[in-house]
Amino acid sequence: MLVNLDLHDARPLYLQIMDAVRRALVVGTLRAEDPLPSVRELAAELLINPRTVSQAYRELEREGVIYVRRGLGTFVAPDIHPDRHERRALARGVARRALVEARNNGLGVEELVTMIREVAAEEGGEPSPLPTPAIRDEEQ
Repeated sequence: MLVNLDLHDARPLYLQIMDAVRRALVVGTLRAEDPLPSVRELAAELLINPRTVSQAYRELEREGVIYVRRGLGTFVAPDIHPDRHERRALARGVARRALVEARNNGLGVEELVTMIREVAAEEGGEPSPLPTPAIRDEEQ
C-alpha cells in the first residue's frame, strides 16, 4: 500500500494515513478484503511510531472501512464499495490542500485554477469545459 506522508501538511500523521487508505479505495488500488500492512510494517516503512499507525487503523475500523482478524492481520471491509460521494470527498480534500498551499504562497483561487489548467494542458490532461480565467498583468 502506498502511503506518502507530508511533513509540511498541518494534518496529524494518523489522518494522513487514513486519507491514504481512503484514496487507495477510491482509485482502486485497494479493494474489499485486501490485506493492509501490519502496524509494525507500515510504521517501519514510514519511519514513524507504531502508535500513529495503530491510531489510524483504530479510527478506520470504527468507521467500518477495515477490520482485524486476530492472528491474521488487518483487511479492507468486505462491503466497501467507493461511490461518487467518496470520490467527491477525495477531490474536495485535494482541492482544499491545493488552496491552502496556494494561499500560503500568496496565490488567489483564480490564479491557482488557471495554473492547474495550464499544467494539465501541458501534460496532455483532460480539457476543462470551463473558461480559463485571465490573470491580470500585475499578478504575473
